[in-house]
Amino acid sequence: MSTPFRWGILGTGGIAEMFVTDLRATGIQVAAVGSRSQESADAFGARFDIAARHPTYEALVADPDIDAVYVATPHPMHAENALLAIEAGKHVLVEKPFTLNAGEAAEVAEAARRAGVVVLEAMWTRFLPSMVRIREIIAAGTLGDVRTLIADHDQLLPSDPQHRINNPELGGGALLDLGVYPVSFAVDLFGAPTSVTARGGKTATGVDRQVALILEHAGGAISVLHTALDTQGANTATVVGTEGRIEIDSVWYNQASFTVYAGKDGGVLERYDEKVVSRGMQFQAWELERIVRDGRRESALLPVDESVAIMAVLDEARRQVGVAYPGE
Repeated sequence: MSTPFRWGILGTGGIAEMFVTDLRATGIQVAAVGSRSQESADAFGARFDIAARHPTYEALVADPDIDAVYVATPHPMHAENALLAIEAGKHVLVEKPFTLNAGEAAEVAEAARRAGVVVLEAMWTRFLPSMVRIREIIAAGTLGDVRTLIADHDQLLPSDPQHRINNPELGGGALLDLGVYPVSFAVDLFGAPTSVTARGGKTATGVDRQVALILEHAGGAISVLHTALDTQGANTATVVGTEGRIEIDSVWYNQASFTVYAGKDGGVLERYDEKVVSRGMQFQAWELERIVRDGRRESALLPVDESVAIMAVLDEARRQVGVAYPGE
């Protein structure tokens, strides 16, 4: 593709605003936005200087002047909206969590394969330069045999029962909004777990309030993870190997600083403090663009089957904690 890659934004909520802000800051072309009303599409388009403003999602995905669709709707709508874009022949970046559950994720993955389009989960942390560098350090053998990940994602979020985070109708709960980050990190490091142990508690509305997870992986690696929606945590992460460790500063799932320590004497081997423009959500957009331009069908950094596997972990954790969503 010699012409600029053109994005369409499906949904006009807060996450769409953050994504488009980062795209605008880095020169990525946003050509269209679609909402469930013309008023909402117009307001979003005016704020971000987007020319094409569609009153329905169907009109957005039918727009011939966009190359890919970013799905930014609430969790229960991800699969439906992704399938809509896939059917229209558009490449799709689906906001995390990929879908509501693994069954939906597998359906989206298969639909994309049949249509010959790219579908990518918008787990933006995967594509940040800080995570690229961490993978390089591990691949170089600096940490020796990597055995353990310890990571948390705990936030003090609104307690209003009608808020999306507390509403089972909208896929609320700590796991899908917050816990998906450390789970995805664990799968990135060690592959899909061979066993999942989860313990937690629920809110009065029936969604998971906090969850502690132990994931066992092939080769003996273990991930110790925690997530909560009603307490502010340190939000740090540590990767531990036989020859050293990486301590990632708060907030670890952003473009974060980290320190690499030697295992025996604890000496500092590397301090990483690289900054990026804006928040860093542009890197996932560039990843999808590269895949399309290279004629590939999925990302080596986050294959679609891995997104399905991550949803399966979250499904099993919810099952053990006793959380099910309407219609499941």
